[in-house]
Amino acid sequence: MVVKAKYKHSGFTGVQVGAQDVRRYFPRDVGAIELQLDHLRIECGLQPGFWQDDAEIRDPRLCAWLESKRLCTDRVRTPVPLAMIPAGGNSFKLRPIARSERPAGRPNELTAA
Repeated sequence: MVVKAKYKHSGFTGVQVGAQDVRRYFPRDVGAIELQLDHLRIECGLQPGFWQDDAEIRDPRLCAWLESKRLCTDRVRTPVPLAMIPAGGNSFKLRPIARSERPAGRPNELTAA
């Protein structure tokens, strides 16, 4: 699935997941997920609003990783999309993706995982 890094005035705040992907990949009884960020594995709690209208994964370690990837420049605050790939159970691998990997008209799927 393709997710978006959220950026506000002072830095990244987390990763936004689309409503359709929330329904497909995140059962309501799951209170936390594991993210694989390169060599780092972190557990991120999901807020109750995640399944309604606030599907953002927030964690200070996730934000630090996003900053380290230099996903946006100082002049342009539009971060690149990220691939969030299911890795078994409640675990997902997160990585930056290039625009060339996103098929036209299908923003939530990748041509290469």
